[in-house]
Amino acid sequence: MNTARAELGAVRLEELRFDNRYGRLPQDFYTRLSPTPLPAPYLVAFNPAAADLIGLAYAEAARAEFTEIFCGNRLLPGFDPLAAVYAGHQFGVFVPQLGDGRAILLGEAAGAQGRWDLQLKGAGKTPYSRMGDGRAVLRSSIREYLASEAMHALGIPTTRALAIVGSDQPVIRENIESAAVLTRMAPSHVRFGSFELFSSRRQYEHVANLADHVIDAHYPQLREAEQPCLELLREVIARTAKLVAQWQAVGFCHGVMNTDNMSILGLTIDYGPYGFIEGFDWNHVCNHSDDGGRYAYNMQPGIAHWNLYCLAQALLPLIEVEEAESVLGEYEAQFERHYSALMRAKLGLATEHADDAALMQETLALLHQARADYTTFFRRLGNFDPAPGADNAPLRELFAQRDAFAAWTARYRGRLALEASADPERKARMNRVNPKYVLRNYLAETAIRKAADQRDYSEIERLMRLLARPYDEQPAMQAYAEAAPQWASTLAVSCSS
Repeated sequence: MNTARAELGAVRLEELRFDNRYGRLPQDFYTRLSPTPLPAPYLVAFNPAAADLIGLAYAEAARAEFTEIFCGNRLLPGFDPLAAVYAGHQFGVFVPQLGDGRAILLGEAAGAQGRWDLQLKGAGKTPYSRMGDGRAVLRSSIREYLASEAMHALGIPTTRALAIVGSDQPVIRENIESAAVLTRMAPSHVRFGSFELFSSRRQYEHVANLADHVIDAHYPQLREAEQPCLELLREVIARTAKLVAQWQAVGFCHGVMNTDNMSILGLTIDYGPYGFIEGFDWNHVCNHSDDGGRYAYNMQPGIAHWNLYCLAQALLPLIEVEEAESVLGEYEAQFERHYSALMRAKLGLATEHADDAALMQETLALLHQARADYTTFFRRLGNFDPAPGADNAPLRELFAQRDAFAAWTARYRGRLALEASADPERKARMNRVNPKYVLRNYLAETAIRKAADQRDYSEIERLMRLLARPYDEQPAMQAYAEAAPQWASTLAVSCSS
């Protein structure tokens, strides 16, 4: 791993400065406890880009103390470890108490790029573990580490990942796996369910305490508003609408959009059974545990709206029903505005026309009918030749239904004729918004198997370098843009992933 370069002003571990504003909330919000020691830990992965966020020198990752600290075996001065409690709607059913069952917040580290929660995921049992063991496994830790950084490179708001620390300690899931601890970073880990907990308990003073904390720490511009809590809801609605539009445009499926997995900052959080759509299917369900398809790809925008209603319900002690309903009514228009703009850009359209929505739907219907690879189609579309009679073979070969493809081609060619841009300019624009590389499940699985079976972490590092530049051609990495091989057809991810 690249730990040689240290930025000017980067600090040693002992020089990091910590605070914990969440820990200054009343004690009903959390339980203070220390992580459970992890036996014989070893460093699996370190992310210099995340270290930059808190100003940590890269060379610190080579120290034994780094591994001990970021598995929870040793606490730095200023750490204030705690597990937060929250509630949530899980698959539509309200669960009155959930919480950090395997995650412990160490505190906030301040860097040149703001204040970042450092949270150890897999740090042992907490009072909110229910029947769980409080541990994460290497498999799920690698998946989250890779996904959060891949999403960041795609420009999608997300938690970040600093490091993975492994151990040979056995952990029982569907099979016996090895333990790991992921250091997750975010400006805040407050969720919709954090508000739901206290509202459901009729602890309305705590709903107000939490709203004040979120506004003061993360939305200070709202403090001067006539109704700060109403404006907080409006801001969360706006951020969530934009986030889910970005998910849909890139073909990302979250898999478990419970309200306890929805960030109050509009971040992608809690990567479990996620996936990027390959063969396009409107109804794709990436979570093997989701028997009813509640969190299917085409359901995500509506589920986000439903979750926002749950948040608004929790905030009703602080805002009027009619006002909450009014701002909730803004969601659909905001989602459509962001999604339409993103899809127009993916299609290479710099101008807006009345029938663009129909073209977008026809494009997705064509992909759905053919189960064409979503990422590959849009990347190749940049090379589309609009000349009459042009073959466009690299694109055409994605479709067995040649007549349907020909009809769509004629429609698309006509729409491009309304654009003033030249083809090279259009291609350059499209390649800036249509990634060539996404984290396909089989790519993550390859890295996981090498790490688990051989203690070879080189594929994690290779994927991190690749996915940091998803829009670049990277000719030496062409194989990573290909569709999944046959052996990957049986891969499935579930809530334990």
